[in-house]
Amino acid sequence: MSKSPSASAAEGFTFWKKEESSVETRVAVLAIIVRDTASVPALNELLHQYAPYIIGRMGVPYHARGVNIISVAVDAPADAISALSGKIGRLSMILTKPLCTLTQSKQQGK
Repeated sequence: MSKSPSASAAEGFTFWKKEESSVETRVAVLAIIVRDTASVPALNELLHQYAPYIIGRMGVPYHARGVNIISVAVDAPADAISALSGKIGRLSMILTKPLCTLTQSKQQGK
């Protein structure tokens, strides 16, 4: 068993594989605000690459403000959550913030 997610390339894309391991995962929600739909294909490609970690997603168009609001629930190692959030944040006209649960040891007060 691997200790971290492994990446594979297919048709020029990297896909993360969720593997059984001893790596601690966290439940998180990524809040994403899309201000320009031109970046949506790149956003969807990133979400597709991290699909094994995604529990679900919900998108809401907010026409009055001209934005789209997306929430993505994930169960992933902290480094995968950080990497995905960082990659999304580098897309033009897209803002993102992750909200993560505590690790098991912090939840138990250790």
